[in-house]
Amino acid sequence: MRKHCSNAMKIAQFLEQHPKITNVYYPGLPSHPQHEVAKKQMKDYGGMVVFEVAGGLNAAKTFVESVDLINLAVSLGGTESLIEHPASMTHGSWTGITDEERRSTGISDGLIRFSIGLEDADDLIADLTHALNKMQLTED
Repeated sequence: MRKHCSNAMKIAQFLEQHPKITNVYYPGLPSHPQHEVAKKQMKDYGGMVVFEVAGGLNAAKTFVESVDLINLAVSLGGTESLIEHPASMTHGSWTGITDEERRSTGISDGLIRFSIGLEDADDLIADLTHALNKMQLTED
């Protein structure tokens, strides 16, 4: 768990500074709305980081399809890093909910769920950087 948590913190901090990322949700970051509560309740902050990429649905799909080290999967958790784009995978319009309903629950077109594994954090950041560089920043 220590490796999950330390990798997640390093990656959350990287993502929070990246210009193509609009939001990062990780309780270990001071910017998280429940950070103070998390500090009281947790020793570490877990291995799950959720973030939103700029550029909308197509940019997010390009992003998750462009990672190499990180595996694209709908089931998150394990020792290997896994990434998911809910708007096109688990909460897409084919599930019976409209895009408006999905967005109203907080699942934006650019939302990415990232379960961070035990790989080297710098290798994961390099993979994220590669994928972010492939994104086009146009709204669809």
